[in-house]
Amino acid sequence: MSKKVFSRRRLLTGTAALLAAPALLKYTRAYAANPVLKIGHVSPRSGPLAGFGEADPYTLDAIQKIFSGGLANNGKSYEVQIISKDTQSNPNRAADVAAELILDDEVDIIVAASTPDTTNPVADQAEVNEIPCITTDCPWQPYFFGRNGNPAQGFDWTYHFFWGLEDVIGAFLSLWDSSGAAKSVAGLFPNDADGNAWGDKNLGLPKPLAAAGYKLVDPGRYQPLSEDFSAQISAFKEAGCEIVTGNMIPPDFANFWAQAAQQGFNPKVVTIGKALLFPAVIESLGARGDGLTSEIWWSPDHPFTSSLTGDSAKALASGYTAATKRPWTQPIGFKHALFEVVADVVKRSADLDDKMAIMEAIKSTKLATIVGPVDWSKGPVKNVTKTPLVAGQWQRTGNKMELKITNNQTAPEIPVTGKLKLLA
Repeated sequence: MSKKVFSRRRLLTGTAALLAAPALLKYTRAYAANPVLKIGHVSPRSGPLAGFGEADPYTLDAIQKIFSGGLANNGKSYEVQIISKDTQSNPNRAADVAAELILDDEVDIIVAASTPDTTNPVADQAEVNEIPCITTDCPWQPYFFGRNGNPAQGFDWTYHFFWGLEDVIGAFLSLWDSSGAAKSVAGLFPNDADGNAWGDKNLGLPKPLAAAGYKLVDPGRYQPLSEDFSAQISAFKEAGCEIVTGNMIPPDFANFWAQAAQQGFNPKVVTIGKALLFPAVIESLGARGDGLTSEIWWSPDHPFTSSLTGDSAKALASGYTAATKRPWTQPIGFKHALFEVVADVVKRSADLDDKMAIMEAIKSTKLATIVGPVDWSKGPVKNVTKTPLVAGQWQRTGNKMELKITNNQTAPEIPVTGKLKLLA
C-alpha cells in the first residue's frame, strides 16, 4: 500500500495512532530542552495561480528570521519550524499536502492562503483532523459557503480573515459610478468556486448591481483555461456593454482581452478580480494592460503596520522590491499577516500542548496587523472577520506600470493615489 493511499485512509477514518499523537507530542515537549512548534503553510507556488505565491520565498525567509529567536509562551521559548508545501494550483493536491502536514509532519497549526482552491481543501482537512487552522486571501463567501458552512453553527477548527463579495461589489460600484460609463456590464464568471460565488444570483453580483441600476449581461459559466471567448464577446457587443467585470485566472483573461481587441470589443472600463492583481500579468499584456482596474486589498499606501516588526506597509513592500528586484504584489501583506496572527496566538495560548487552548486563543484574537484589524468577535458569520478593500487602476508612469488607488469610498482610511481614466 502506498504512503499516499495509507495517508488518505488515515485521514478519512482516523486511527489509534492519530488519536494518541497529541499525548505523545505533549510528552515530548515536556522533556525537550528546546520545544519545537511546527507551523504548516500551504500556498500555490506553481500553476495558473502562481502569482499568489510569487512572494512566498521572500516572506517565509523573512518570517523565519523573525522567529529565529523563538516564540515565548508561559515563560518558555519555542523553536519555530515552518513547513511549506506547494499546491501546484490544484485543489486535490492542496488537500493531499494538508493531510501530509497534519498526519506525517504533525504540525501544531496550519495556515493557507490564495483562492478557495487552496483555503477550502486545507480548511476541510484541518476540520476533519481537529487541527487549528487560519486562512486568508479568499473572499469569505466562497470560503464559508463553499464548504457548506452554516452561519448558525460555523466551524470548530478553521478561521478566516479577508473581505467579502459585498465589499468588492461596493468597491466596483463606486469605481464605475465615478467613470461615467454606461450601466451595461459584461460578466465573465468561470465554472469554479470563485466564479460560481461571484455570479450567484442571490449571494453574488446580480442583485446588488441591479439595485444600483446596472444591467448585468451574463452568458453563463465558462470552463477555466478556455481558449475561445467569441460567444461571450458577441453577446457583450450586442448588449452595448461598456463595463466588463468578473473573476478570472490570468491565462483566461489574457485570451479574452486579446480576442476582444481582434473582434472590435472596446469597453470603457475593465474591472476583473484575481487576474489583474499581479504586476507580472499586467507586464505580459504590454500596452493593453494600461488602464485595467481591479480590487486592491493591500498596497504600500495602506496605513497599517506589522505587529511583528513595527514596519509600515510601505516598508514591507520596499523590502520585497529591494531584495527581489521585482514590483510589490498584493499577497505580500496577507502572507505576512498570517504569521502575525500565529505569533499572537502562540503568545496568548494558555497551553500550546492543548489544541483547544490554541483554538481559544484564535477565537479571542484582537490584533492590528499589516492588513488591518483581525478580530473574530466582529464578523459577518462565525469563523470569519473582514479586512478593508478599495479599488484602483493600473497606470503607466514613465517606463513602468503602477497600481493606483482611484476610489476609497468603501475604506476612507486608505488614501487615494490616482485618478481613474477611461480605456476608450
